[in-house]
Amino acid sequence: MTLTLSAQVRVVGVVGAGTMGSGIAQCFAQAGFDVCLFDSVPAARETAAQAIGRSLAKLVQKGVLTSAEEEATLRRLTYPADLDRLDRSDFVVEAIVEEAELKKALLRRLNEITRPSVILASNTSSISITALGAASGRPACVLGMHFMNPVALIPLVELIPGQSTDSTTVALARDLAATIGKTAVEAADYPGFIANRILMPMINEAVYALMERVGTAEAIDTVMKLGMNHPMGPLALADLIGLDVCLAILNVLHDGLGDPKYRPCPLLRRMVDAGQLGRKTGRGFFSYA
Repeated sequence: MTLTLSAQVRVVGVVGAGTMGSGIAQCFAQAGFDVCLFDSVPAARETAAQAIGRSLAKLVQKGVLTSAEEEATLRRLTYPADLDRLDRSDFVVEAIVEEAELKKALLRRLNEITRPSVILASNTSSISITALGAASGRPACVLGMHFMNPVALIPLVELIPGQSTDSTTVALARDLAATIGKTAVEAADYPGFIANRILMPMINEAVYALMERVGTAEAIDTVMKLGMNHPMGPLALADLIGLDVCLAILNVLHDGLGDPKYRPCPLLRRMVDAGQLGRKTGRGFFSYA
């Protein structure tokens, strides 16, 4: 395997047209790659196309992109209705919901669709890459490539090799990350990796502080913003991520590490059960009109 990007990776497939998938697709398209963004739900594909259009328009307004670059980026994006259309991809990133069995099933299908040498990257924020790779049928070509939200703005990506991931797979993913303007940091295949191993316990503790009436949501977030110089408070950040996603990651940490300090706060569980998931539902720890 050579590491010449122009020879190896021209078409990038992205599966999952939610917030993360659309952001990942936009970044690759901006960097000059042809991108096929697939989602099984037609409305999700339409929403993603609109969101990418708005995001690019804002970059033009800010002077980050020219109008010509905006138009070229939009031309590089396609939204196929059939997963089989990703057969021409040279590199694939899956960004579907954070459920291990669904990701395993998708990777098995991608193994059937794509060429044997194509790398399959997972945007999972906590699930074992070793387990995903073993289920895929091509473990040497599977790794974690965990982008941060919002993808277009945050310059970090975690690279997570599994037990059987080949070193050339990691090297190519690192080169791709640099090509799209991201700084890649390698993390070991432990639950939550680096980012969420540290972030989610902080968010969970903030929820406990709210449940125990140590402070209001506004007070907790203000302390972390003004006192700790965080750009966003932990409760507002949880709303942005999605409370269901936070709960899923905490469950992986709790189950995978077996330490009670990762036990999800009961208030977080209740809010997810109530459908109060944050920004995407209009209500979480804060309300969104």
